[in-house]
Amino acid sequence: MTGPFVPDPAQGRVFCAARSVRTTDVAPTGRLRLDAVMRYLQEAAEDDVIDAGLGEPANWLLRRCALFIREYPRHGERVTLRTFCSGLGPRWAERTTTLAVGGSDMIQARAVWVAMAADGRPAALGPQFRSRYATSAQGRSVTARLFLPAPEPHVPSRPWPLRASDFDTAGHVNNTIHWAALEDVLVDTGWLPAGAELEYREQIMPGDEPALAVSRSPGQTDVWLTNGARLLAAARLATANPGSA
Repeated sequence: MTGPFVPDPAQGRVFCAARSVRTTDVAPTGRLRLDAVMRYLQEAAEDDVIDAGLGEPANWLLRRCALFIREYPRHGERVTLRTFCSGLGPRWAERTTTLAVGGSDMIQARAVWVAMAADGRPAALGPQFRSRYATSAQGRSVTARLFLPAPEPHVPSRPWPLRASDFDTAGHVNNTIHWAALEDVLVDTGWLPAGAELEYREQIMPGDEPALAVSRSPGQTDVWLTNGARLLAAARLATANPGSA
């Protein structure tokens, strides 16, 4: 995934929503946390699907997401969100969402979601979905491949305990919670990222005991959630936008 911000499509569906940045959304400094950004994105996506009257597929699983950050919204500000389908694959789609404050675009997210049938298997994108969302994608194809590396064996880690409130109606840890782990890492980083990527490798299920592994280098921090030998998620925080170097 590469920057810079992409414009809204000239044709096709663009769904708009708004949120106010509350005390529950911010770090002690007053800036919007990454996990709150992801919650805004998920809520806007769910609202869009409901508004579109989409009955298929039954569920969506987030595969990967990249954030491109110019500024961070702050406590008390009104955030508007514009979201649209920006790419298609056989069983997945990319959603681009832009967060703005006062008409100034601050954060753009590009997320690839995999369509899931009611039996839990990936589902082909049906005609109903394509009739509502294909126009804005403008024929652009996207891949569901993952690109971030696994941790080296020597990378230190520590337990990252789960809470009952981390699990959603799908029975696994909600995708927004992974970004709360990145907030734990930022406490010791000394800088705020202009780019952040996270890839979801395996669902985190009840009984899992995640560990948080971190590797730091100038201008970049790599983060992983593991469960024994299993890689649950991989992430990268950087002082530059992903792919801009």
